[in-house]
Amino acid sequence: MGELSYVTLGVADLARSVGFYRDGLGLNLVRANEQLAFFDLGGVRLALYPALAQETGAAAPEPRAGHNSLSLNLPSKGAVDQLLAQALRAGAKSLRSPAAPPWGGYRGYLRDPDGFIWELVWHPDYVRRPTNSKE
Repeated sequence: MGELSYVTLGVADLARSVGFYRDGLGLNLVRANEQLAFFDLGGVRLALYPALAQETGAAAPEPRAGHNSLSLNLPSKGAVDQLLAQALRAGAKSLRSPAAPPWGGYRGYLRDPDGFIWELVWHPDYVRRPTNSKE
């Protein structure tokens, strides 16, 4: 079975999106050109690709709250609050202020400039495997 290696988002404005993910979410830009950009997510790459809908032949659906989300696990509650504030300054829209859900941890939700939903989360039981792990 294969492993998830890329998550590709079809964005409207590559330069705006690169700025948001680099400056707003603090992601590590690995490579970019006028057609696409790649960010390192610790073993998985986030690709921003404006021509995704054209290449696949599928019209991009309008984003809907609750349709799907991507999550960034952070090292503390404070890191969730800090990153949300940073993302809002970079153009994100807050969907849900950070709070503790009934199952534990701490999380909040935002919508990026293209409408994609991101969860910023900290959970004490989340254990990250090293990226070179074969488990």
